[in-house]
Amino acid sequence: MIKPSKPLFFNRELSWLEFNDRVLSLAFDPAQPLLERVKFLAITASNLDEFLMVRVGGLHMVAQRKITALDSSGLTPGQQLSAIDVRLSAFIRRQYECFRALVDGECKKAGINRRLADGLSDQQAEHCAYVFEHELFPV
Repeated sequence: MIKPSKPLFFNRELSWLEFNDRVLSLAFDPAQPLLERVKFLAITASNLDEFLMVRVGGLHMVAQRKITALDSSGLTPGQQLSAIDVRLSAFIRRQYECFRALVDGECKKAGINRRLADGLSDQQAEHCAYVFEHELFPV
């Protein structure tokens, strides 16, 4: 049997980062409606949380156990973590760039303003606390 010189499969974690980067590109796309762009940015943030907690967390556990088995793309857990680290830094920089452009720029121009907690009225703060306690926290 002839062993291929290159792996036949992509690394699933690196592929996931590339996919999420394509979603982030939609957030930068001015052809998309503004609030859809904000939603794409929010999706990448949510996806990134899950990715770091589950996939990268799992890889860290495998690497700590000194398991060096190759994945289907030919990378060890340590090599995967190194490659993720390089791509992740650039991805997070792009997320923040997009956040600043959308939320602090385009949304503000459209009359949608971000407020910090200390800038809310008592009634607004109470409403936010209610939504958090009854809708967000239970999830």
